[in-house]
Amino acid sequence: MTKPEPTHRSVETVIRSSSMLRRIRRTLAAGILWPGWILAQGVLPAINVNADADASDNSAFDTPAALSVVQLDSAEQDSAGVTLSEFLALVPGVAVRNRGNLAQDEQVSIRGFGSRSTFGVRGIRLYADGIPATMPDGSGQISHFDFASADRITVLRGPFSALYGNSSGGVIAVHSADGEGPPQLRSRAMAGSFGTAILGANLRGGHEAVGYNLDLGGFKTDGYRDHSAARRDILNAKLTSNPGEHDSLTIVANAVSIPYAQDPLGLDREQLEDDPGQATAAAELFNTRKQVAQQQLGLHWEHAINANQGLRVMAYGGHREVEQYLAIPVFLQADPLRAGGVIDLDGDYAGGDLRWTWRGDTASLAVGTSFEGQHQRRRGYENFSGDELGVRGTLRRDETNRAGNVDEYAQLSWSPTPSWSFDAGLRHSRIRFRVDDDYISDANPDDSGQRDYSATAPVLGVLMKPSTDLRFYAAWGEGFETPTFAELGYRSDGGAGLNLDLEPARSSNFEVGMKQRWSNVLETEIVAFRSDSDDEIAVATNANGRSTYRNVGQSRRQGIEAFLHADLGERWSLDLAFTAIDARFQSSFLACSSVPCTQPSVAVAADSRIPGIPESMLRLAVTHGGDVGWRFEAAMQSIGSTVVNDVGSEAAPGYTLLDVGAGYGWRRPSGSLRAFLDIGNVFDTRYVGSVIVNDGNGRYYEPGPGRNVMLGLRWNWQAN
Repeated sequence: MTKPEPTHRSVETVIRSSSMLRRIRRTLAAGILWPGWILAQGVLPAINVNADADASDNSAFDTPAALSVVQLDSAEQDSAGVTLSEFLALVPGVAVRNRGNLAQDEQVSIRGFGSRSTFGVRGIRLYADGIPATMPDGSGQISHFDFASADRITVLRGPFSALYGNSSGGVIAVHSADGEGPPQLRSRAMAGSFGTAILGANLRGGHEAVGYNLDLGGFKTDGYRDHSAARRDILNAKLTSNPGEHDSLTIVANAVSIPYAQDPLGLDREQLEDDPGQATAAAELFNTRKQVAQQQLGLHWEHAINANQGLRVMAYGGHREVEQYLAIPVFLQADPLRAGGVIDLDGDYAGGDLRWTWRGDTASLAVGTSFEGQHQRRRGYENFSGDELGVRGTLRRDETNRAGNVDEYAQLSWSPTPSWSFDAGLRHSRIRFRVDDDYISDANPDDSGQRDYSATAPVLGVLMKPSTDLRFYAAWGEGFETPTFAELGYRSDGGAGLNLDLEPARSSNFEVGMKQRWSNVLETEIVAFRSDSDDEIAVATNANGRSTYRNVGQSRRQGIEAFLHADLGERWSLDLAFTAIDARFQSSFLACSSVPCTQPSVAVAADSRIPGIPESMLRLAVTHGGDVGWRFEAAMQSIGSTVVNDVGSEAAPGYTLLDVGAGYGWRRPSGSLRAFLDIGNVFDTRYVGSVIVNDGNGRYYEPGPGRNVMLGLRWNWQAN
């Protein structure tokens, strides 16, 4: 298994970001689509996944929404701690399907939104320390999430997600811990199956004036499939201070380098049944792979005007480079309209947010504006040179992509009595996509173009508190999801230019729920939801590495979610999360029935299942023990079948897995030490970890790993 030579900078040079500041200024100056073009996420006081003050379990309990807070403590964790799927397994409504493929990121969906993404994350808003990890076009990445320095992950599902703007079928936010108290040095070392190795160190601490949290980590694996080796290095830093009596300042910086991530591609049904550990022949032939380098810097400043009013300012900027080698056959690249088989992206992003808040005895109000910008140069090259395959060849595409939006928002919260509270919010968004084509010839006409979108998203919520331990709530809201640059990139008729006829999907969302707590011993939540969408975006054609998209009418996602946590005594605990989703097209349309497909020809009837969404998810975890001495855990997950294409001709079968683990902790005055052993997929079950929806070659299936083992040590030193 050959590893490609890194062509991007690794962590030690990634953090030298003097050029990044120049690029941020260039983004601010060159990408102006409206006055003050750069957008940061507007965060709101009552339903706020990014604010420290509103991230506690208690505030989640008193929120008229399905809001979950997952607490993290890297020093006491008995797992690798490098993937989002490890932490969100017990959040109902959320599917994080680990492809085991760093070249494509994990597949993340919330209540079915985001399930059609074949790479990265779309349809969901992502944040790292308040900085959007979702670009203005709706595409997002989680490769730079640093869980070793985080103290919690906040997940918002349902109607109130619309307050976060475009592509907010749900919100996931990762928060780094504040540095406080005596200095701590946390180190970690792990090794496991498939040549996996993890090393890292975290330094945190602080005093009244300054707090710090610095983390450096590395991850490498040979992969459980052929041609799936990968390496990732990450640096994350958070500094906090109080420069004035009424002021607080937070600076966050992050850098990630993925010098190589091989892509084994998906398998068809016959390949899956024959050998799920294999890579496709095309992956080996063209050495499909990806390299990534990203750096970003952000600042949060808060000022208390008086006891009731406050101002918050947030600004950030970053730079991202991606180089990806695809398995596009050589003969197809003879077409002058083809963009080649190598993607080279070099882009900047930046943003800012300004918010005023007022809090009274029974009400609160937030009003603000936010701006975001994306400026990206996209080039395409042939993936061959002469007889050599899997190398950069002749230039075939050269264009500049710009996207930006400006939003205004307001939210009012009112509690007329101790037993009732009401929330209302409104967000208006204007989004512009623009492409400037610099690769023009007689055979390849000008593909430049521009498209504007706008939407207003209202939300309403009501919460009833019949007792201190019981909450009932209902919420309604309207959201929207624009096409991404990838979906606008090609017209289904094969002509030149952007797919400017593509409309955003618009949704109406409703949920009712119940939350209950009994003396910190038992916690339950039950939610019923429905989302009706118009102009659902789906694949139009898919052939030989090129997908085009269109609107296909109406769709509906509805279901129930349940969560239970029980403290059983004697250091025993039980956690359960269950989701049932019925996701169906409500309109009929023509779709592709064979691969490759250049012309939809088969009718998809109304009431057909939407692909990529498991019909059910059940996860159960039993734990015995604590931070000191032995701790044992057994976790079971049972996932229902998943349709893989619009016509429903194939489906990934459902499966059930069992994972077990054991760890032992020592506590000393100077710190603590933990050793643990995890065994994943105990019964070596064959299963499909994720699916590639509507794959143009019929390679829908990405197999999950067989039985695997991880052995780890975590040492935490603390100054006295």
